Parts: sequence; structure tokens; C-alpha cells
Amino acid sequence: MDAQTGQVKNVVTLQYNPDTLSRSLQIKGVGGDGAEFSEALRLKGPPVETIKLEAEIDATDKLEAGDATAQQLGLHAQLAQFEALVYPSTGTLRSNNAEASSGSLEIVTANKDLLLFVWSRTRILPVRITEFSVSEEGFDAALNPLRAKLSIGMRVLTVDDLTFDSRGGSIFMSYLEQKEQLASRVASTALRFLGISAIP
Repeated sequence: MDAQTGQVKNVVTLQYNPDTLSRSLQIKGVGGDGAEFSEALRLKGPPVETIKLEAEIDATDKLEAGDATAQQLGLHAQLAQFEALVYPSTGTLRSNNAEASSGSLEIVTANKDLLLFVWSRTRILPVRITEFSVSEEGFDAALNPLRAKLSIGMRVLTVDDLTFDSRGGSIFMSYLEQKEQLASRVASTALRFLGISAIP
């Protein structure tokens, strides 16, 4: 989506829901193992959350339905749609090259697009793709791939990466608020279920 206006520019979907999705949270604590008491319980900010998923795409259904793009290109178009998410545009590369050729010492490109990962209504979050790999399987006579397995790694962008005032920062805060609301729906367990009656 456009990071300034919030206009959705492109929607890329997975053909099938992945069987698994792994998430990892790296906590941002204040200080290290030798932190002072006053720092031991403090957090510097949201944890660094990473997400990894494995997905499969298959051209069989589209070929059976007579889809012209699948017949001509197999999965090339679908794979290119995913891969375009991790490449700068050709226009950006040409503009950078022109600036470098004219003697610019530093080239800083303003990225106006924000990538969102949508995994149900409770998980809509800004991300940056950190790794992407493809394993192509099965090819037609023109060597177009007909089946592929994708491995996608992402890092969630928080208000530490974006600003509170930005569209992405607002989306992250909504994600965090949703998490807090979900957590509040689980009743606290009584101490007796831990085999104790009080904390010493």
C-alpha cells in the first residue's frame, strides 16, 4: 500500500493456506545479564518479531480451467509477483544510476510503499521481507515451472522502525492493541492450580 495515502496498490495471495507458520520474538530488554535491579524489569520497546512460512503454488487448476497465462507461462507470472516484492523497481535503479553518474555522493530513495502481511482479521501487520527462496518442481515442454514451493521470512516493522505518526506505525499499534484484547479474553488461572495458595 502507499505509505502516505493508505491506498492499496497490489494484493498478492497465496494459492493454498500454508500448513505451518513459525514466529519468533526477540525481547528488547534494558541492559544485559548484569543489568542493575532498576533496569531488570524494563523493556526498551516491542520485541523483534520474525515470521517464516512455507507455501506451495501449483498451475494445475489454472491449466485445467484453460487460463491463457498459465498455459503460456506456467507459474512464471505468479512467481514474478512475489519476487517483485524484494526487488527495487527498474525506474528506481535507473534514477539511482543517473544520479550517481551526475556526481551525487549519496543516493537516498524515498520508499513510498508499505508491505503488509495479512493473516486473518487479527493479524494485519507491516513487514519487511528478509528472505525468500523458491524451489521449482515439474516443468512443461517450454521449461515453465508448474509447481513451486516458497519459503518466505519476514520481520515485523514496529513503531521503533516506523514513526507513531506514520500509516505503518498506526497499523502496528492496531496489531498490538488487537493482541492485548485477545489476551484479555483468557481468564487468569487461580494459584491453587499451581499447587500453591499464595506467593511467598
